[in-house]
Amino acid sequence: MLLRSINPATGELIGEYPETPFEEIEQRVQWSNDAFQTWKKTPIRERVALFTQLANALNKHNEPLAQLITLEMGKTIREARAEISKCEHLCRYYASNGEEFIAPKRIITEASQSYVCYRPLGPILAIMPWNFPFWQVFRCAIPALTSGNTILLKHAANVSGCSIAIEKLFKDSGFPEHVFQSLLITGQKVEVLINHRKIKGISLTGSTEVGRTVAQQAGRHLKKTVMELGGSDPYIILADADIDNAVQKSISGRLLNAGQSCIGAKRFIIEENIYDSFVDRFVHSMRTAHMGNPLDENTQIGPMARMNLRDDLHMQVIKSLDKGATLLTGGILPETSGYFYPPTVLADLRPGMPAWHEELFGPVASIIKVKDHHEAVAIANDTSFGLGSAIFTNNITLAQKLAEEELDAGCCFVNDMVRSDPRLPFGGINDSGYGRKLSREGVLEFCNVKTIWIK
Repeated sequence: MLLRSINPATGELIGEYPETPFEEIEQRVQWSNDAFQTWKKTPIRERVALFTQLANALNKHNEPLAQLITLEMGKTIREARAEISKCEHLCRYYASNGEEFIAPKRIITEASQSYVCYRPLGPILAIMPWNFPFWQVFRCAIPALTSGNTILLKHAANVSGCSIAIEKLFKDSGFPEHVFQSLLITGQKVEVLINHRKIKGISLTGSTEVGRTVAQQAGRHLKKTVMELGGSDPYIILADADIDNAVQKSISGRLLNAGQSCIGAKRFIIEENIYDSFVDRFVHSMRTAHMGNPLDENTQIGPMARMNLRDDLHMQVIKSLDKGATLLTGGILPETSGYFYPPTVLADLRPGMPAWHEELFGPVASIIKVKDHHEAVAIANDTSFGLGSAIFTNNITLAQKLAEEELDAGCCFVNDMVRSDPRLPFGGINDSGYGRKLSREGVLEFCNVKTIWIK
């Protein structure tokens, strides 16, 4: 079977890649396990030093790697360059902090010595999506490699070129052979890997539906999993907010990656006293956003990654309109080649509409008017998801209280758009998954936290 890579801006086939055969999977797992036996014993200082070499390679090859991202999944070239730069920053961060993150922690007890040490588990299967084809892989792999695990990558089929390029980066940066491997596989072969006794953990970034399936399969073997799944992030705009800042950050949060982000701003919950002013500016910015060739430096929004994703999104919009939502802009399929969808804004929403309860994975914004912050929080939490959230207000004391105590999410940003950062743990609750990536917490997810007691 061939995995096909199609340029979403044109619909043209740009690459075909042979799938890794069944008979090779066992060998690849064995190689990963063999590499683990050496990698885990490699001094941490030597392991993290390779991250600097990897960062240098990312810096050197930023432009061709960014172009590969844009061609395979359609994000604008400026966003693709930023993604590669973010991966570089991640590598340098762990090169500087990785040794400290897994240093033993001394605990004072009646023993002569008692401490906690952090040991790797073994080969980790990384099941990664197409929307940030480098960043998603790096933010999973680098923390896991820091603690001494090895990685087997199963990437999304439509970014197979990126998957191969990532493996080459690791090899060319001096990592020992088979510490990081890319497998071009689908379906049944993934289940074979999950079930394999030498695979010690699974990290998935993907949809909630896929997350449930993978967690169930891994659970049969009591394997550690980290799940970063979907989201329907609320942005609460209170009456005393800086409107210009709120609009700017909301537009950026909604249109980033053509709206195809788990932590994209999706529901905008606006206090009634500021509603009209915010909506007028927001709709104008959505309507005038430049959609076009993602390789053009002036393009703000490129195509969606696949035709079926665009069709599914459009159906959610149509169903919401059929149930009484109001279309403020967009919502019409363009008569052009490629998988483009215009920036779209829906208002007059109510429970029961897809735009109220479902994740809209594309450039569609849901606008909701509320009386006060109490109603805003209630609506923000009226979701099965719990990934990110944001509050815009000049009342920092109130915002901090709502962020810490009221909003049900893995993170909450005040007066800024939600985004991941290597220095901070990232993950969700409820249908958005469990476990954390990045920071020290991301390193410890795939560690045996081992207690040592010496009398």
